[in-house]
Amino acid sequence: MVENRIHRAISNDGTEIAGSVHGDGPPLVLVHGACADEDEWSSVAKLLADRFTCYSMSTRGRGASGSNPDLSTSRLIEDVTAFVDSVGAPVRLAGVSGGGMLALGAAARSSQIAAVVTWEAVVIEVLPDEVAGTFQKVLARMHELHAAGQYTEGVRTFLGFIGNEHEMVTLAAADEFARAADYFPVDLKEIDQALVSDEPSPTDPAALAKITAPVLLMYGTASKQLDWFAAGCRFAAEHLPAAQVRTVADVGHLACQVAPATIASELRDFFTTA
Repeated sequence: MVENRIHRAISNDGTEIAGSVHGDGPPLVLVHGACADEDEWSSVAKLLADRFTCYSMSTRGRGASGSNPDLSTSRLIEDVTAFVDSVGAPVRLAGVSGGGMLALGAAARSSQIAAVVTWEAVVIEVLPDEVAGTFQKVLARMHELHAAGQYTEGVRTFLGFIGNEHEMVTLAAADEFARAADYFPVDLKEIDQALVSDEPSPTDPAALAKITAPVLLMYGTASKQLDWFAAGCRFAAEHLPAAQVRTVADVGHLACQVAPATIASELRDFFTTA
């Protein structure tokens, strides 16, 4: 296996999008969620590198990718689509959380995608009012911490909204909150721009209906926001031409980092047979 390879693509507005490449086999593009870059998938990619060529990409403003003040959801989807299309062969595509939403958006645009997996993708259409209210309080606190320059605590605050107790303890012990602090301003800008946007959601039924590739939608029984993510999987499946929902026991939203073997096994099984 050749290490430290970098793949680069150019998004529609000229922003360079980069990612690391590991392994050998059919191409598999991996899309991170919030408070992260390509390294969110690093442990999973290592477990899959004997079967797939894993392209762990970073969206704009993260990792080795270029920065741009436009952090709208549509631009982020263009980043993923450009990266996928630049690989030059049909790809498998996987995304976690917000990255799952972006993966679905790219699958509706690109003809290069052979199959898709999402892990607890963000589906705004079924966001419960109570959860939305809680998130507004979390977001207000994040803005306070940003103004005070407390980026590490800002990451902890955001991840505490979606991460269960075991996941939070595990990430804290690995110093992951501090490592992700560099991206806290980017996370806030992405959220703020998404909240004021009037663009159609990538999980709107009309958008989902355009996806022809088979899709596996997964969620974990230990997820802190279990009801929302389970409902999101069911909603997306209802509007996708070829989809299945899988429930994974005893893991939560941050499973790519906390339980990588579980996620790698699910991806290996689906992408091998899809």
